[in-house]
Amino acid sequence: MAKIKCQKCGASIEIDAGTKFAKCEYCDSQMYIDKSGVGFFYIVELKTDENEARGIFKRWSAGSAMAKDLESEAKIVKMMPQYFPLYMFKRDVDGKEVIYFEPAKSTSLPGMHALKIPAGDMKIFDQNYKIDPKINLIQPDLGMDAYLNNLPGKAKEQALVFFPIWYIEYDYKGNIYNVVIDASSGQVFCEKFPTRESFPYVAVAFIGFFLFLVYGIISAFWKLKYGLIGMAVTAPLLFLASYMVAKNM
Repeated sequence: MAKIKCQKCGASIEIDAGTKFAKCEYCDSQMYIDKSGVGFFYIVELKTDENEARGIFKRWSAGSAMAKDLESEAKIVKMMPQYFPLYMFKRDVDGKEVIYFEPAKSTSLPGMHALKIPAGDMKIFDQNYKIDPKINLIQPDLGMDAYLNNLPGKAKEQALVFFPIWYIEYDYKGNIYNVVIDASSGQVFCEKFPTRESFPYVAVAFIGFFLFLVYGIISAFWKLKYGLIGMAVTAPLLFLASYMVAKNM
């Protein structure tokens, strides 16, 4: 048997070798035991159901930077609610408390290094917290020591936090893309997505720049009147061209 110290009340707790999770019999705190130390064990409530997640995805796919037909053509082929494991490190950096979150699971999912968790959203994760069996609880495969040596300041608290996400794969014209939705705040993360073609916008901008440069030269070195007339005629035509590009791209 080994002994650890409860991070909350300071009581001594006996655990078996290899134990990953322990509960303090004095204050009921649930703790995660890593070879680099002991931390608390939390979970963040999943606040976004499937219909809401689909709505978030639909609004995201209609964004101005997306391919114009992405909203109508994107077909969701996989959609999974998950609890993704993160390590939370509270550090004292030059007298200020700074909190860092890092993945506790090796992953290529977008956004996992950018998640932010308001302290009030974290709940103690113990046997009293019931998880929907449809939600996949992903187990950590990285130790805290993968990050500890690179963190600034002194340790104040470290914890394992299960964070809710929606993982979505969608098909767009035969290509598969993925996004991650923060199921607590609704924020969307992605590495790549179908974008609108930029050439028509660049072409209109270049033509406009060239014509107004010519009209400026005419106004300065020949006839001011002709230059102003050219600008007056060209401006609405460029506006119309820009509108047509935006409408059809």
